[in-house]
Amino acid sequence: MNQCYSIRDCQNDCMTTFDERERAFERQLAADQELNFKIAARRNALLGWWAARRIGMNIRAAEDYVKALIAEGVVQTEPTAVAARVMQDLLAKGVPASREDIEARIQQFTAKARAKIVRGELSR
Repeated sequence: MNQCYSIRDCQNDCMTTFDERERAFERQLAADQELNFKIAARRNALLGWWAARRIGMNIRAAEDYVKALIAEGVVQTEPTAVAARVMQDLLAKGVPASREDIEARIQQFTAKARAKIVRGELSR
């Protein structure tokens, strides 16, 4: 325990503790944001591969489609934007799709992405 011999000593100790807490909070916030970004990117990739299979894309087209969805997810952070894009793409190719089905897939792929990232598994 630190002894305060003057008001200035106590202020310095308090500011140091406050500064340390603030830096810890900022580090945790940055780590949480990075984790959420990785989860969203992985979720969008899984959703893209799922949609590409349903559409019947070849591997090169599927890879490009997945990359586009990941990039779109960087700009549009809400999963609803990616869901709308996937639903539009499926319907344009004549593949039946409902909002409920895509939202269920988003929830499934979000949980799967989170589990894989937390465990350190980033492969397909």
